[in-house]
Amino acid sequence: MNRVEWKEKRVQLSSAIIVGAILMVLGIFVGANWNSFMAGMGATLTGQTYSQVDWSPLDEVYNKLANTYNGEVTVAEIIEGAKTGMVERLGDQYTVYMDATTSSDFYDDLHGNVGAGIGVEMGSRDGYVKVLRTLPDNPARRAGILAGDIFYKVDGEEVWKKSSSEIAKILHGEEGSEVTISMVRDGEELEFTMTREVINNVSEYVEYDGSTAIVTITRFDNDTGKKVQAEAAEFASRGVDKVILDLRGNGGGYVSAAQDLLALWLSGEEVYLQKSLHFDDSAFSTASGKAILSDMKTVVLVNGSTASASEITVGALKDYGKATIVGEKTYGKGVVQSLFTLSNGSTLKVTTADWYTPKGLTINGEGITPDIEVTRSYDDINKMRDPQMDKAKEL
Repeated sequence: MNRVEWKEKRVQLSSAIIVGAILMVLGIFVGANWNSFMAGMGATLTGQTYSQVDWSPLDEVYNKLANTYNGEVTVAEIIEGAKTGMVERLGDQYTVYMDATTSSDFYDDLHGNVGAGIGVEMGSRDGYVKVLRTLPDNPARRAGILAGDIFYKVDGEEVWKKSSSEIAKILHGEEGSEVTISMVRDGEELEFTMTREVINNVSEYVEYDGSTAIVTITRFDNDTGKKVQAEAAEFASRGVDKVILDLRGNGGGYVSAAQDLLALWLSGEEVYLQKSLHFDDSAFSTASGKAILSDMKTVVLVNGSTASASEITVGALKDYGKATIVGEKTYGKGVVQSLFTLSNGSTLKVTTADWYTPKGLTINGEGITPDIEVTRSYDDINKMRDPQMDKAKEL
């Protein structure tokens, strides 16, 4: 094993060069595709139309580049780079342009169609992408990869500067193909070689512990809420008198699915409020007459990876006093994204609004503090200990 000096990441010269290159590409693109680009531009983010915006500075940059750049210019690549650069320049981590390939991968992930891989959930922690947990009976767990491990290399290529989505894309591959991953654990570089397998990645499942139903939701697929509704219809016949809703590690998904889930506890009540610069303020409610768990004792488990639609669920149940929240403070994503399908199979994911709990509270950047705080360490996860679940069962 090699000893790895693991220090805080710092901005490097290469990052500045990349940003400059993106801006350069944007200028080339706008000049080369002026008419077609502006015809479809519509209103800008400031509400101005194309005719009200002076784009001549971009013309100036393009003309200089077009007549002086010493290299081959591929129009298709310039167009894609310009779209990406334009969006990244907003500085919003949730507003993203996805080309056709990335868009397809995004929707596959959203619906759990992850194909063949190694079976890990990952996320950004302390400036690096770490393993949050390994999935049961999947290659990563069998190989000995543990929660808390830092992704360092994949097949010899350093990936520690990449995002979790970029690493996930690299890890996906053909079923039966091999992948070698170097992880950093406690400053030591460890290498694991695994064979990719098709990952079974359901969005929800229900287990029973005596008269307690444990509902685990890993993400909000478009039909997740309705699936839980169908399973909850059997609780009475099973003698269930308590529900534990496990939203740990759930980064969100379709907000409509969260509304469907909340309809088990709330009937026709507002579950979140939405305020936007470009759209009318609005309130969103559950359907009426389906709150079969309204009086059921409920405990919700959360952690630092509970985000977005999951936090909408937690915020509503907490505001209405329908559940006891146990675990660690949630992520704090109090903004809403809309998905816009563009030409050539690309997608634009745009932050279009802020959302608030029924009591009008914002959680963006703050998260939701549980009623009962219980931590679960990486060591707990790796040794299959779960003090948060233990506390939920005690209540």
